[in-house]
Amino acid sequence: MNLLTLPARTLRRKLARTLLLTMVFALGICSVVALNYVSTAVGDSMEKKLTAYGANILLQPRVETLSVGYGGFSLGSVAFDAKHLTAEQVARVRSIELKERIAAVAPKFMALAKVAGRSVAMIGVDWPEELMIKSYWGFEGRPADAPGEVLAGAKAAQALGLRPGDSFEANGTRFTVAGVLTPSGSEDDNVVFAGLADLQAAFGQPGAIHFAEVAALCSGCPIDEIVAQIQQVLPEVDIVAMQKVVKSRMYTIHFVQHLALIVSVILLVTACFMIALSLLASVNERKHEIGVLRSLGYSRAAVFSIFSVEALIIGMAAGLIGYFGGFGVSLKVMDMLDLAKESSLSMEPLHLAATLGGVALVSCLSSVIPAWKAANTEPSQALVML
Repeated sequence: MNLLTLPARTLRRKLARTLLLTMVFALGICSVVALNYVSTAVGDSMEKKLTAYGANILLQPRVETLSVGYGGFSLGSVAFDAKHLTAEQVARVRSIELKERIAAVAPKFMALAKVAGRSVAMIGVDWPEELMIKSYWGFEGRPADAPGEVLAGAKAAQALGLRPGDSFEANGTRFTVAGVLTPSGSEDDNVVFAGLADLQAAFGQPGAIHFAEVAALCSGCPIDEIVAQIQQVLPEVDIVAMQKVVKSRMYTIHFVQHLALIVSVILLVTACFMIALSLLASVNERKHEIGVLRSLGYSRAAVFSIFSVEALIIGMAAGLIGYFGGFGVSLKVMDMLDLAKESSLSMEPLHLAATLGGVALVSCLSSVIPAWKAANTEPSQALVML
């Protein structure tokens, strides 16, 4: 017999208790693994959904200004050398190293038009990109998807007397109202949205873009890193990260992940105490056996190792069962929460290795006190029990 066969034979001899302890420990590990996978999926899903409520990076052309004053009086600032962004510049945003973190790039062209004798702001947008960052829009009618179609903000439609299906002329170009936006309490209520190319053509400025909004998924890396990479490919453009928006979104995502982490730690600590109590009970039951081993020449270190190996065997078996069980549970939970389409899970060897490593550490730590108590058992205990 050696330090490996002794623990294995002991566990086999007390098979019922070994199986019960392994399954209970595996249940805890299963919960931790499932929580980890599900919290990651929920965080990714929440970030994508929150991204649909607006952009978090703003691109705008760099404008030189000159402060004008005379005789101690300020006459204000004058902008000169004003430029527009181009479609080629906006497209470069998706060429950065972290391009997979870019969810949407929505360019804008602004113009002031006369409609039915009233002045109204018209915003040219790229419909697919705009709808991606403004999925909260509600419509009376339908979204605009054909050339010449527009979406009117609630207040703008009321002021101009526009309804879905109506037509109007702006700067010599005919537009048709596809839908009217439901009131949102934002600036969108006061403007009319048109197709980017349609509005550029109507005002004789093809390719001109006043600014662009970028929706970046920032849980995987700092928003400042994404901004820095965009600045590298667009050095001539002013780039502003809306930190308040980013921080509010990240707080929500991190709250979910931290909650899962706290629950996982509680489960692991509970499992650690459970193994320790079970081993302590085993030590008390096996004092005679331990005394015999000590009288046969087994050192304190050898006895300590026997109990540590017992805990390690139970832990590794529970770790394997718990990991595969937790992965399966997380897939079921994701289906129940309708997250399967938004986030996919894959079984990675690195995750399995990390799980087994963590379980081995917890098992060894939980066995320290029982193993120390067993190691300090005197050989005379064998005679006392007799």
